[in-house]
Amino acid sequence: MHYPKIPLAQTVITLCKAKNIKHIIISPGSRSAPLTIGFTSDPFFKCYSIVDERCAAFFALGIAQQTKHPVAVVCTSGSALLNYYPAVCEAFYSNIPLVVLSADRPKYLVNIGDGQTINQDHVYGKHSLYSVNLKQDLKDGVGFNKTGEVLPIFKNLENTLEKYLGLQKTVQLENEEQINKALNISIVQSGPVHVNCPFDEPLYETTKKVMVSPRLISLPEKAPENTDYKTFSKQWNTAKRKLVLVGVLSPNTIEQKYLEHLAKDESVIVLTETTSNLHHDFFIPSIDKLIGALTKTEFENLQPDILLTLGGLVISKKIKKFLRDYKPKQHWHVGLYRANDTFFSLNKVFKQLENLFFESFIYHVVPVSSNYRNFWLGIMKIRREKHELYMNQMGYCDFKVFNAILKSLPDAIQLQVGNSSAIRYTQLFDLNNTVSVFSNRGTSGIDGSTSTAIGASIINKKQTVFITGDLSFFYDSNALWNNYIPNNFRIILINNGGGGIFRILPGHKNTDNFDTFFETKHNLTAKQLCEMYLFEYNVVKDEEALVSKLKTFYSESKQPKLLEIFTPTRENDTVLLNYFKFII
Repeated sequence: MHYPKIPLAQTVITLCKAKNIKHIIISPGSRSAPLTIGFTSDPFFKCYSIVDERCAAFFALGIAQQTKHPVAVVCTSGSALLNYYPAVCEAFYSNIPLVVLSADRPKYLVNIGDGQTINQDHVYGKHSLYSVNLKQDLKDGVGFNKTGEVLPIFKNLENTLEKYLGLQKTVQLENEEQINKALNISIVQSGPVHVNCPFDEPLYETTKKVMVSPRLISLPEKAPENTDYKTFSKQWNTAKRKLVLVGVLSPNTIEQKYLEHLAKDESVIVLTETTSNLHHDFFIPSIDKLIGALTKTEFENLQPDILLTLGGLVISKKIKKFLRDYKPKQHWHVGLYRANDTFFSLNKVFKQLENLFFESFIYHVVPVSSNYRNFWLGIMKIRREKHELYMNQMGYCDFKVFNAILKSLPDAIQLQVGNSSAIRYTQLFDLNNTVSVFSNRGTSGIDGSTSTAIGASIINKKQTVFITGDLSFFYDSNALWNNYIPNNFRIILINNGGGGIFRILPGHKNTDNFDTFFETKHNLTAKQLCEMYLFEYNVVKDEEALVSKLKTFYSESKQPKLLEIFTPTRENDTVLLNYFKFII
């Protein structure tokens, strides 16, 4: 095996290996050559070459989303690492472990006009859990030959050599400590960290000898939380209206026995989002379907005494507005990571894994007699019936297309959903409970959704289906510049010629200003992209063709497939807005 000759590069690579960070996404560059050489020369690592750094970081995020373990991205100096920033932010707010390994110029070359050089230290600011600017090794080769042995001429200069070795040892120990700390934080706190690595030339020299043996600092042990669950269970047991709201959760996060316990309590309503991956006959998905057209009196009847939130960020704007206007008396949140005071009423955080919380808490509580759950389940039954009536009478539009797509999904697939209208339409349907759902909801941006879905498809053994809108897809089209896309990967692209979600929002529509700067109308198609990136291209322009194409779209193939569904531009907002009037 060949190793980079620079001790700092060897140290970074050795500690990544020790921390079991296997997946390394590398973008081209010269300054990062020591890291690239080291990672690609060691069969322990699975290395991927992604040219576009923004796509590379989201690709890494998709892998980390599935493995729940840090994935490293490697880039050269300068603007390269700035292109990681959107994915770093997404990782920060979605609690996804990501390690940025950026190569840098030596300190003496920064801010003097040297090429491809910016201020890289702490460049991600508050969106990184930890950031470190490592120390540069002392100039390589002083007093040594190419194999690392002391040159004879220096053997008698003991004082000079000892001083040199002492300084290098200090640099080495400090770097080891900082790298260990950064990797440990990413693992334990599940988020992004930034390790900036200054390398001086020569950059491409290799050796067959490992010159470092960095110490491994173990993960810190977390002290168990001491909580008086009896105090909170007393409040729970006296409340007749308890609302459990579940945001983003990975599949199988909460054991079924705890879900059954919640479902049995007549005083508990469980509202789940598409991204919660929780299912039960007594739970209510499609939150907006339930509350989208409630009266003031109905909102008052729904207002909970206790709100218990689980998981990550919540998509529904309607539930946010409701709980801000009709605040619960108590808001408790359960989760190991960030607790958001989304409704401005948070007064207790149980900072622990959901199963550990329920294991300690749920056996202190008893079901409470109440009509709270059954009343709202009855309302939801009516909503579902009217939902079907409305679907049957509407013409060809985005809403109708999503209905057909979501009903066509095969069992036990991984569903990745883009942002804006794609995830919001998906929220209005009851999904097949064997489907695992993911979406980049940390920052809710349209950038990187395709790259994330492709990264996730590399790891997840299930077939991956990605549903996206046209602006999001074309924005991230470099995601297809990727040699790792599996043949069973499927993209469903709903192309309504612009940002249709803006038509749902208040404002003047059907003007040149709106069309150009808000909706951003276009006439683009994915056909040529599919030809260039070797995707099987399928196109749909009406309901009959849609039903026909979906029957075979998920079947085995020798290349990945894309289904582009063209829908009307101007009818979609009216259909959606009238939906909430119809189902009451």
